[in-house]
Amino acid sequence: MTKQNPKIRARGFTLIEILVVIVVVAILATLVAPNVFQHVGTAKATTAKSQIEMLGSALDAYRLDNGAYPSTQQGLQALMEVPTLDPPTNWRGPYLRKAVPLDPWGRAYVYVSPGEVNPTGFDLLSLGADGALGGDGENADVVSWQ
Repeated sequence: MTKQNPKIRARGFTLIEILVVIVVVAILATLVAPNVFQHVGTAKATTAKSQIEMLGSALDAYRLDNGAYPSTQQGLQALMEVPTLDPPTNWRGPYLRKAVPLDPWGRAYVYVSPGEVNPTGFDLLSLGADGALGGDGENADVVSWQ
């Protein structure tokens, strides 16, 4: 039988050391997570505003070619293909490089032409996180006229 050298120790972490690390990581996660999730809502609203501005530019180009914005019934799809309902005579699209995007919450943008707020133009909006008119914070509507 061989004797173990007393100077050689087993290597590794004890259960207590592992538990302390897990507790420290959990505490850090509870402090950092709310801050990160707060910025997700702001990022989605900023994305919606950018997409509304991009769609507004495409709608302006459509109007320059055709003399009017697409009707509510023609919708934003008129930016990608010639509308079958009252087709314009001078359509030169597509006016977007990619398909009409959904808003950051996965819903279609609301398009009304002539607009209720802009009777000589159009109203374009996202209903926010809650999918309903109005709201504040993450649930606030993102609109083209502000």
